[in-house]
Amino acid sequence: MRHKRVGRKLGVTTKHRRAMFRNMVTDLFRHEKIKTTDTRAKELRRVAEKYITIAKKGTLSARRAAAAFVKDKEVIQKLFDELAARFKDRPGGYTRIVKLGVRTGDNAPISLIELIQEEYKPKKKRPKRAKKKKAETAAAEPEVKSTKKESAEELGLSDTEEKTEQLEETKAQSTEATQTETAPEPEVKAEPETAQPAAEEATEQSETEEQPEAEAKAEPEQAAVEEPEAKSEPQEQEEQSVEETSEPEVKAQEDDSSQQAAEEESTDKKE
Repeated sequence: MRHKRVGRKLGVTTKHRRAMFRNMVTDLFRHEKIKTTDTRAKELRRVAEKYITIAKKGTLSARRAAAAFVKDKEVIQKLFDELAARFKDRPGGYTRIVKLGVRTGDNAPISLIELIQEEYKPKKKRPKRAKKKKAETAAAEPEVKSTKKESAEELGLSDTEEKTEQLEETKAQSTEATQTETAPEPEVKAEPETAQPAAEEATEQSETEEQPEAEAKAEPEQAAVEEPEAKSEPQEQEEQSVEETSEPEVKAQEDDSSQQAAEEESTDKKE
């Protein structure tokens, strides 16, 4: 693997390769085009564009650096006077490689490398319109929309939103219906028939037990209401007997009182 190994050796030594590129660069700057193989043209592009960028600086140190590689003084003068002025505004890409085909002898691919003759026309930058539009919209619409419905109504999207809501509701209803259909029904255990009569008998017994208790509670209340009435009658009769002072009436009163006492005893026994 050729990690971090830049450049092509081209099957020659470093000294041979350096001298070959020196001669090729001088011929390229002199004639402004050369015919050679593809691989050598690609490597020559790197060297030629490097020295063109150095010549664009125009300083004495740049001239000395170029003269250390290119030995011809006429080519150096042409490089700094003509070529540097031609490519002054161009940001790289000073050469062009055109493939010509295959060489007849060894079937090697041949290319033409040349310096670009056209003038550089920089592309016009489009003005940024997004910021202006945002500023205009902010100035035109200072008020913020309160709700989404109002904005949707203005844009005419309220009908579509209503339709989507209806579709969602119908989908939810359909899903619920399918869930209810698919849900297993709870199994109802059949209770034995003997349990119902037993429950009925238990309720009847509780009712029969509650009836005498209610009657027993009601009887003392009635007796308590009747007792003061019964007591008030003998008092009145005694007053009358004192006033009339008649013996037969006193006997009748005694008989009545004895009857009342017997009745009270009978009620007490019942309770």
